[in-house]
Order: sequence, then structure tokens, then C-alpha cells
Amino acid sequence: MVDYLMLLSFVGATALLAITPGPDNIFVLIQSLTNGVKFGLATVYGLMSGCIIHTSLVAFGVAAIIRANVHLFLGLKIAGALYLLYLAYRVFRAPASILLQQENSSQKTEWQLFKQGFLMNVLNPKVSIFFLALFPGFLFSDRMSTVLQFYILGGLFILTSLIIFSLIAIGAGKISTLLRDNHQFSRTLKWVQISVFIGIAAYILVKN
Repeated sequence: MVDYLMLLSFVGATALLAITPGPDNIFVLIQSLTNGVKFGLATVYGLMSGCIIHTSLVAFGVAAIIRANVHLFLGLKIAGALYLLYLAYRVFRAPASILLQQENSSQKTEWQLFKQGFLMNVLNPKVSIFFLALFPGFLFSDRMSTVLQFYILGGLFILTSLIIFSLIAIGAGKISTLLRDNHQFSRTLKWVQISVFIGIAAYILVKN
């Protein structure tokens, strides 16, 4: 028997998490402001694709192994933080004047932003640990296998977050077209983007 009320509760909880300001939706917001709608959406698709990996890790118990191994967990956190600091360095080296120009689209492709979002998500072991803590509380069937239920919950999490993050990307992308000629905003956005990357890196390293 399937507890549809439990599934509905899970979707509601996921929607609240996706709307609440956090590292991922702020990252999507900044990418959309910087590069435009379709590039912001490419970032969203990358982030959500990474969630498939984390769902698999939870479903097959790998996340629990990572959490139990202090050195492995720390190593993954450091790898993720270093990648984000590298991205912050690349933004620092880029001229602020091109951040909101149409020519910037040719310098950073949709595929590059997809990979950036994917790697940023996959290299953050906290996503797997978060899924490991969240999913068991929303198991919805006493007959269906736990692995299948984890994948269904992961799919609902991805779909719900995809819709909300996409709306954020579209809204921010539309705003960016109005601000493209504002050079002061361009310089400010550059440092906001750097701060976001550094902030997420610190979040990964510091938070247990």
C-alpha cells in the first residue's frame, strides 16, 4: 500500500527547501544574472543531474559508508571546496565589464555551465548525507523495496527542485537583460559571484 499523503508531504517539504535561500538556488540566481536564462537553466540541469548520483549513493548504502569514514568524508569535502575556490579565482581573473555582455555567452557555453553545476553538486558529500537523513523519514510503502522508494523520493526531489530552480533562473535571467548596460552592477555582481563561491566552499568545509 502506498501512502500518498506521505509523498505529498515530501513534495511540500522539498518545495520549501528549494524556495528557502541556500547555496544552490543562490548559485542558480547568480549564474542567470551573469549569463542569461538558458545558461542559468543549464546550471540547474547540471545540479539536478548531480542529485541522481547522490540518490544512487543513498539507495545502495554508499552514503552511509562515506559518512562513517571520517577521512573519506573530509577528503571529499576538501575536493569540493577546492573546486569552488578555483571557480571563484576564475571569476576574479575575468574582467567585470564582460559579465553582463552578450559576447560572454560565447565564452562560457551551456555545456560548461551544466558540467560546472554537476561537479559542484557531486563533489559536495553533504548532499548525500542530507538525502540519507531526509529520505528514511518519508518512506511511503511497507511492500515496496527501500531502494525503489529511495529512487522515487529522489525523482520527486529532483522534479520539484527543477521546477522551482528553473523559475528562479528564468526570473533572474529576465532581470539581467535590463541591467546589461549597468557597469556598476556588473562590477558588484562579479564580487557577489566570488563571495557566493567562497561562501559555499566555507559551508562545505565547516558544517558537519
